[in-house]
Amino acid sequence: MIQRITFKQINQLAIPAILSGISESVITLTDIAMIGNSKENPVEALAAIGLVGSFLSGLLWILGQTKTSISSIVSQHYGANQIEQIKTLVPQVLFLNIIFGMVLLFSTVIFAVPIFKLYNAESLILEYCVDYYSIRAFGFPLTLISLTLFGTFRGLQNTVWAMRCGVAAAVIHILSNYVLIYGIDGYIPAMNIKGAAYSSLFAQIIMVSMALYYYLKYTPFRFQVGNHFHALIKPYIHLSFNFILRTATLNIAFFVANAYATDYGPNYIAAQSILMNIWLFFSFFIDGYAGAGNAMAGRLIGEKNYMQLVLLGKDISKYSVLIALILMLISFVFYQSIGTLFNKDKGVLDIFTSVFWIVLLMQPINTLAYIFDGFFKGMGDAKLLRNNLIVSTFLGFIPTLLISDYFGLKIHGIWLAFGVWMLLRSFPLMYIFNHRMKSKINFK
Repeated sequence: MIQRITFKQINQLAIPAILSGISESVITLTDIAMIGNSKENPVEALAAIGLVGSFLSGLLWILGQTKTSISSIVSQHYGANQIEQIKTLVPQVLFLNIIFGMVLLFSTVIFAVPIFKLYNAESLILEYCVDYYSIRAFGFPLTLISLTLFGTFRGLQNTVWAMRCGVAAAVIHILSNYVLIYGIDGYIPAMNIKGAAYSSLFAQIIMVSMALYYYLKYTPFRFQVGNHFHALIKPYIHLSFNFILRTATLNIAFFVANAYATDYGPNYIAAQSILMNIWLFFSFFIDGYAGAGNAMAGRLIGEKNYMQLVLLGKDISKYSVLIALILMLISFVFYQSIGTLFNKDKGVLDIFTSVFWIVLLMQPINTLAYIFDGFFKGMGDAKLLRNNLIVSTFLGFIPTLLISDYFGLKIHGIWLAFGVWMLLRSFPLMYIFNHRMKSKINFK
């Protein structure tokens, strides 16, 4: 009889991953809440943070695929008891990603104005976008370092170290945010939106410093890159490239949604900023179980333990859907008051409350998409995930958005399009996973 992975064992990976994931979301949500309640042009500042946050989230999700790729490789070698074979691979990946982060930093800062004009930002909103982004962009190299290290930790079946780093960064960010945004009379001037950006950068420095400590003290890897490129560098780049293409397609959906919302007016993009970041908060929360599935799937594939992987898929889906339902229930109980945490403008809040229910009803479907997405990432099947998202975006999201816009649904149409998008991302992956595992079990 196959012994199932217990709920306790899943949570040993999932709960630290959840705390780590939501700490990233808390950083942006804190910026939105404090800036949205400031006295200096709160609607315009909130809109700018929403646009920059969307662009940064998109880039970070693209960069995050380097974490997924190295996690997949490390977990499969961990399951096969072959960690010694990748001793030089991890530091090589680390240095490649630092170089990539520097290139991304300088190339995007130079073109910050045209980038945010593409989002239909103009006047004060555009000025705030450039101010905020030009500071936060310096975190790209730091982000790539932390993502590579967190992926390595996850591959070694440990999500606690990343959790500690993320939670520490979030706490520091909240404290420094208050001081730098609002200032301290006679000591520190109020820096408004720039203060939020500096606070985020400082939190990233702390997070990377902690991650490097855990990497050097507790993992078998160091900084010795060897005399030659590792044999797995090319497969790693190929895996990352497919994951990046997939995530770039995901960002097309986010970009189009925010461009349409901005075009509808300042109140719409302000409300969209709140909705999107709450949606991302839920996503990061549920993604903890996807992260656990990612790490365990890679290990089980390395062990060729396909039956246990099937059982894991069923169990982790049930647990994560239950959590999504709990989040929905809590949000419906506090439905009217949640928006006021981020902004007090009646026009913004009216738009927010009119559409928030759609975001909530999507959560169980979103959960299934994230879970099986995590399984296929752990299995290293980037091609399937790439193709799934391309189909979902260009045959689901964009046609639905165009039709909704034609009929004047505005922001309701945006979130209806996201609902169709997530349906197409979830159920096909579930079917393919179950079919593929049954074939492997029967063959074995």
